[in-house]
Amino acid sequence: MITENKDYTILVVDDSTTNVVLLEAILDEKGYKIETALNAKEAYSLIEKNTPDLILLDLLMPKISGFDFLKEIRKSDKTKNTPVIVVSALTDEENIEKIMSMGAIDFVKKPIDLQYLVDKVESVLQGA
Repeated sequence: MITENKDYTILVVDDSTTNVVLLEAILDEKGYKIETALNAKEAYSLIEKNTPDLILLDLLMPKISGFDFLKEIRKSDKTKNTPVIVVSALTDEENIEKIMSMGAIDFVKKPIDLQYLVDKVESVLQGA
């Protein structure tokens, strides 16, 4: 059974072009509409035009970190309820607890287990 996912827009925010291209390819193949940003500033601009259904967020980015980005989008009425899955190499308990308390709904560690990530994305969006 093929699920049509084009109704869902996922914003991938990661300063690594490699990760962005990889996630875009995998999720596009699953039928999702993907928007990408290599930094928080680009992400804010994309969100202004169109609120995504889900954000995949890296934490370690230049200038504006994923932590600061998450804090900002939670202040906005437009994005305060947008699900955010953090995808990061910061896997210590303290950082995971911090991002969860800031409003992320899940965490996926890098290097990314692609099937695990796809399962998380699907469960968030299909359950939404």
